[in-house]
Amino acid sequence: MNDAHRRSALNRLRTVRGHLDAVIGMVEEDRYCPEVMKQVSALQASLEKVNRVVLQNHLETCVTEAIRAGRSAEMIDELMETLKYTRAVTGPGKEAI
Repeated sequence: MNDAHRRSALNRLRTVRGHLDAVIGMVEEDRYCPEVMKQVSALQASLEKVNRVVLQNHLETCVTEAIRAGRSAEMIDELMETLKYTRAVTGPGKEAI
């Protein structure tokens, strides 16, 4: 992973870790459910941002190299398999094609 993407992903993940600890505290304190749900949604959005950083890095590095090496079909299959777990691509509760 290139340095800029690694730093970005790690910073976001560290923020998520702190946020998750706060949400765990909310549940332990029996906070109002909608408040907890909003924070869980915020956590999910933060993790999606991490996923986009990792995907961007993958496209800029691994995919580019695979195409140069003539492994386009292999890389497309790999990406399609990976993206079926990505909610931003598939939508909530759905699996990719």
